[in-house]
Amino acid sequence: MSFRSIARDIRDSIGSLSRRSFELRLHGHHREKSCGFVNELDDQPLVIQSSCWASLPPELLRDVIKRLEVNESTWPARKHVVACSAVCRSWRAMCKEIVQSPELSGKLTFPVSLKQPGPRDGTIQCFIKRDKSKLTYHLYLSLSPALLVENGKFLLSAKRNRRTTCTEYVISTDADNISRSSSSYIGKLRSNFLGTKFIIFDTQPPYNSSNISPPGRTSRRFYSKKVSPKVPTGSYNIAQVTYELNVLGTRGPRRMNCIMHSIPTSALEPGGTVPGQPELAPRSLEDSFRSISFSKSIDTSTEFTSARFSDIIGPRGEEDDGKERPLVLKNKQPRWHEQLQCWCLNFRGRVTVASVKNFQLVAATQPAAGAPTPSQPAQSDHDKIILQFGKVSKDMFTMDYRYPLTAFQAFAICLSSFDTKLACE
Repeated sequence: MSFRSIARDIRDSIGSLSRRSFELRLHGHHREKSCGFVNELDDQPLVIQSSCWASLPPELLRDVIKRLEVNESTWPARKHVVACSAVCRSWRAMCKEIVQSPELSGKLTFPVSLKQPGPRDGTIQCFIKRDKSKLTYHLYLSLSPALLVENGKFLLSAKRNRRTTCTEYVISTDADNISRSSSSYIGKLRSNFLGTKFIIFDTQPPYNSSNISPPGRTSRRFYSKKVSPKVPTGSYNIAQVTYELNVLGTRGPRRMNCIMHSIPTSALEPGGTVPGQPELAPRSLEDSFRSISFSKSIDTSTEFTSARFSDIIGPRGEEDDGKERPLVLKNKQPRWHEQLQCWCLNFRGRVTVASVKNFQLVAATQPAAGAPTPSQPAQSDHDKIILQFGKVSKDMFTMDYRYPLTAFQAFAICLSSFDTKLACE
């Protein structure tokens, strides 16, 4: 039996398990929510243990998953790796051991990968589709090097909500149900009235959450490092995007700065890492990337409150002596092209339409002075383009990101470029 046929059998068995679990959730959905949740937890292990693949020898299991990880490296074939991680605890533990994070592998496999840093040696290429009539934005993983493509692996979605004093973008893992009361809600982006300052909120606390008090009501899982779209936990300020004022247009193109409160400056130093990365949670596998199409989830409504923008953004100029400085990103300034009579940036073929929204982000903090050493190459992480965003058609934009940003953070930063800025251009 080939490994592809084994994966097909596993996927079919998981499909039957998913259908049974779906029926259980529907059966409990008409009752009290607490009772339905208890029934789901009680019945699920019995269903999983009935699989004939749960007793596979560890040596054979490791060999199967290793070969599957190597052969099924791109979507939609990578859904077989996700299916293996949903068989039982032993399979999930083996997948957690073998399947590496995007930082090391450059692959997006599980939903938790959306909140893990991108690859160090390269970029993850994505594209964003905008729907002006519905005020929605959908992020897809590029499956081919072509710019104008209609298919891609769905990753995230956002919906623009215009309020009296601000604009809010709700970010979700569901393509259709985009609301803060949805179980797929993972964060939001909020701006001030002028569109010059944006705050990125995450439902999960950053590594230094002990010094950050989340506004509004939150659940009990304050310091959990696991990302589960089923249970949003609060609103934590993880980043701030600022656009410089340019009322008369005398300063040229837009100038933006991003303060990443959840990423320390040392993350770009040799041997540096992003602390507090989320881990693979068992519950997140139910909403995993099963196929190339949109995935729908059952709405378990939860109400959330939010604080005003003026109450959320506080003075961050004073820092403790022992506290590490946050990473600061700035947009790379374009150069004026005399022949074209426009500002230009080298997007290496990934952007084809001139737009004020196009930008490239690099680290604003400079590395320590001194000649490069063998452990520190001439082009350090400070000089590399961390996030690149640009227009390729009327409602399609490319988004390429790398370490230390996550897909969620990069998507939120790009959403700030869509918003109307009354005093920046």
